[in-house]
Amino acid sequence: MSDQNFVILSVADGTEMRAYTAFPSSTGPVAGIILLQEAFGVNHHIRSVADRLAQAGYAVVAPELFHRTAEPGLEIPYSDFASAKPHFNAINSEGLTADLQAAHNWLTTQPLVVAEKIGSIGFCLGGRVSFFANAVLPLAAAVSYYGGGTHQLKDRAKDLHAPHLFFWGGLDAHISKEDITQVTDAVSAAGKPFINTVISYADHGFNCDERPSYNAEAAAEAWALTLAFFKEKLGA
Repeated sequence: MSDQNFVILSVADGTEMRAYTAFPSSTGPVAGIILLQEAFGVNHHIRSVADRLAQAGYAVVAPELFHRTAEPGLEIPYSDFASAKPHFNAINSEGLTADLQAAHNWLTTQPLVVAEKIGSIGFCLGGRVSFFANAVLPLAAAVSYYGGGTHQLKDRAKDLHAPHLFFWGGLDAHISKEDITQVTDAVSAAGKPFINTVISYADHGFNCDERPSYNAEAAAEAWALTLAFFKEKLGA
């Protein structure tokens, strides 16, 4: 990792936001993806996801959503959620909207990126934010992995711009079946296209090989479906 992988984005509220970027080797038009962090920062795992998406052919930007309350580059250990809570709790819809628009605007100005072919993907906190992004940005696809609290945004289901792919862990004690049902019922009632995937043998954080809850089988299966979904919706 080098500083060349990072950019500073100007946000409409006057703040500046650091973001990790990754580009494919392609020299032709590509789709773009906004990658949304867990509660622990744009850490090694999130950067590795960005690099994997770039290897799959996408231009990726992963904004630091805690930039109003944290120093640039903050990474919080997975064992220390207490340190993440103040930053997590400080996030609000106005700031998030501005941050997402800044990330989207940056992607659309990249020479290789097709502005109409931008998606989002997020994990944990980012799963919830990816749902919000689909409501506030003109996305072509969106993916949420175990997005706790997404049911609190169910009223935004009517605003979704793009098909949404959800992943949940059946063993996840942080997200109840009722929470999931609230989300999918709202999206269904709004008549918006979605795919809902519950992996019965997976726990919260199953995609992250740096967490105790990592499940290699579930991660591989979800990733394959994620890439197929993006290929279908983004055409890359």
